[in-house]
Amino acid sequence: MTVLHQIDPIAFGFGPLQVHWYGIMYLLGFGLAWWLGLRRVRAGRLPGVTEQAYGDLLFYAMLGVVLGGRLGYVLFYSFGDLLKDPLMLLRIWEGGMSFHGGLLGVVAAAWWWSRRHRLHLFDTIDFVAPLVPPGLGFGRLGNYVGGELWGKFTEAGWGVVFPRAPEFAGWTSQQIHSQFAAGALERYARHPSQLYQAVLEGLVMFAALWWFSSKPRPRYAVSGLFALLYGCFRFLVEFVRVPDAQLGYLAFGWLTMGQVLSLPLIALGLFWLAWSRRQPTLRPQPLVPAKN
Repeated sequence: MTVLHQIDPIAFGFGPLQVHWYGIMYLLGFGLAWWLGLRRVRAGRLPGVTEQAYGDLLFYAMLGVVLGGRLGYVLFYSFGDLLKDPLMLLRIWEGGMSFHGGLLGVVAAAWWWSRRHRLHLFDTIDFVAPLVPPGLGFGRLGNYVGGELWGKFTEAGWGVVFPRAPEFAGWTSQQIHSQFAAGALERYARHPSQLYQAVLEGLVMFAALWWFSSKPRPRYAVSGLFALLYGCFRFLVEFVRVPDAQLGYLAFGWLTMGQVLSLPLIALGLFWLAWSRRQPTLRPQPLVPAKN
């Protein structure tokens, strides 16, 4: 059954201050990552690391997500606009975040934190990897609520009509609702690609990584599985997702920037999984509660 997207992207407001669902989704993702990671720290999955040190790691990772995500979006998807208006880099509230840029930001934060605590970088990344998918899932739900990053037209029974799509430019809300009620907008139904990604990158990846990392694994293995799964899932969903308007397709009439950026992740994932067979395995050392 075709659905008309009618969700208000603003959750609530206080006078001129408006709180968007997308921001709430970010908070939910960070909150769940903190709770899940705290459980793993207490179980000794990152030996020698205290709860306070883990809090520092999460803080740096949050900065990496926001700064790296914004910088990655501007460099990968809107570099031309950056040259015309360098200050756009700072206007985060206008939207525009890149997963691949955010991932690089998290890696940079993990490197800095690992160096301070004298840990191997990939011991830290292997620890963090299972905590990331819930945030990805919540983020894609935020995209859906905001009616952005929609998919291509579809005749599938679960298509969604997005009023913010370009085909409705100049239409009033009343016109869209009346035409939808009359059954005249079926041809404008699109794949809810945001929900596809929420399920694959959020739910499926979390279940796979949490299960895989529930037992000690060799260094690089968990990171490798994360990179492989995300790269494959993102590459596949891009076939039904509309490419960024300012870029379009890069080659062959179907290759998108998202797919180009996902190919190195797939290659790295396969390499790390293979390389992990020669690496040591960290053994849990549960934290001992401090005595008063």
